[in-house]
Amino acid sequence: MEGTATALELRVRSVLLPVLGASVDGSAVGPDTELWGAGLDSLRAVSLMAGLEDEFGIEFPDALLTRETFSTVNRIVAAVGSLEAS
Repeated sequence: MEGTATALELRVRSVLLPVLGASVDGSAVGPDTELWGAGLDSLRAVSLMAGLEDEFGIEFPDALLTRETFSTVNRIVAAVGSLEAS
């Protein structure tokens, strides 16, 4: 992970990495790592979404419930950031 991670990114990663499980090396998951190739599947994506909603006190609208939204840490950070701002 790069040393320039924002507080928001660190919080997202704190929810994401346990969802991915111990079989995934967290240090190998960078901001643009394709998460679906790193072990994320539909069941884990639902767990990730629920965990993010709890962590940030947000609710993902239907328009953001896409594979693309949850494809990288950066995309998750962007989605969470936009929901926090609204």
